[in-house]
Amino acid sequence: MRRDELGAFLRAARERLTPQEAGLPGRGRRRTPGLRRQEVAELAAVSVEWYIRLEQGRVGTPGSAVLDAVAAALRLSPAERVHLYLVARGEAPPPQYVPAPLSPSLRALLDGMPLLPAYVMDFRFDILACNNAAKALFGAEFGAGRLGNTARILFCEPDLREGQLDWERFARETVGNLRANSARHPGDPVLARLVADLRAASPQFAAWWANQHVEERSRGTKRILRQDVGLMTLAYDMLCALDGSDQRLFVLTPADQATENALRALVTARSTALTAIA
Repeated sequence: MRRDELGAFLRAARERLTPQEAGLPGRGRRRTPGLRRQEVAELAAVSVEWYIRLEQGRVGTPGSAVLDAVAAALRLSPAERVHLYLVARGEAPPPQYVPAPLSPSLRALLDGMPLLPAYVMDFRFDILACNNAAKALFGAEFGAGRLGNTARILFCEPDLREGQLDWERFARETVGNLRANSARHPGDPVLARLVADLRAASPQFAAWWANQHVEERSRGTKRILRQDVGLMTLAYDMLCALDGSDQRLFVLTPADQATENALRALVTARSTALTAIA
């Protein structure tokens, strides 16, 4: 460990980042710029005492998981993350995960379910692909941009909670799944950044995350109330690919005839709108 260089680097990164940029609420006027040590510790889910020792170079060789949590809290770039590893551990970080391309058979399976909302996501909850029925149910922007990660949708898009009658239960399950995935991929910086962002953006997520709850539920029910088609009750199943890609297929199935009719109406309306645009 290069103690002096590590301390100078962490202090510089901390002092250039504002609380607003880190997703923290305003906390009054400050005498010094940037984040306080306790705020970095809070974002990285480590003790203040440990983080202070890290800045002082007194923690031995820190693990990759905690280094990635600190890198995420400080919003380090990929190059800065590499530098952090080099000065703290004397070695480069492990290669970053690159999502495997969606297989043609999985793409065909998605498209072959015209009335069943379905999408494929990875262990980071990033949506890799979705079908037309999913966009009909969740909106045309679902699966891309700010709606490209299901965990961010749950905790960072309050407008989309309207009508999600089982939001709390489903959100808790997602936190449990996310913690399980974090244990499987302790060195993934993007996953660490996601957790840091959610802890900063959502007090509810932060509270549930602090409970250390782990869950890997793969099926259940969702109730969605929409003004245009009424109450919908859907069963969901999450199926894991067996090819080592760590991709999961999430499928929603109508639990009753009324929901099937409502889904059909939504899909038909979207198809009609797309045809009109074309």
